Amino acid sequence: MKNKILNPDKCLQAYIIGIALGDGNLSNPSGRGVRLRISCDTKYPKLIQKIKNSLRLLLPNNSVSVYKKKVSCVDISCYSNYWPLLLGWKLLGSKYRQSVNVPDWIKKSKKYSVYCLRGLIETDGSIYLDRGYKMVMFVSIISDLAQSFADMASNLGFIPRVYSLNPKTKFNSKRLYHVRISKNVDNFLKLVKPEKA
Repeated sequence: MKNKILNPDKCLQAYIIGIALGDGNLSNPSGRGVRLRISCDTKYPKLIQKIKNSLRLLLPNNSVSVYKKKVSCVDISCYSNYWPLLLGWKLLGSKYRQSVNVPDWIKKSKKYSVYCLRGLIETDGSIYLDRGYKMVMFVSIISDLAQSFADMASNLGFIPRVYSLNPKTKFNSKRLYHVRISKNVDNFLKLVKPEKA
């Protein structure tokens, strides 16, 4: 594989990894190329365009498509055999079974952590008001991924709180891990700059 096909910008790579860890999945439907598919709610048109543009920047020689999945959801997809190597996932099995996580090269860098956190918040995160106070919440069924989010936020000087909740229904049978940032939220958002802010 020639490196010129994949944009060497590590900040861009860290952002896409965060997006993929949140709402992405890998498949190989044709047997010829690996497909990264990222699901996004249609109420975030700017985020859809941002993800599409970021994938085009990362893989300038590859096409990026947007498919309407349901009335309120689209899939943004891009084929590349780089995906398993970049993401560190296998094609077979769910992200939960593989216990996918943030690569060490991102966790060891404050700069790259900011970009990865941005992607994670834009997909599996939320920004909301609780009794008039702004909060950031990241939710995952993968405990190691939730802990990595907390560790990256801690390394940036913030104080996240990690807790878990038992499933409420048989449909959602997996334990949910929540990471909440409730102090210095404005500073956190100024640093990370997620599209949802």
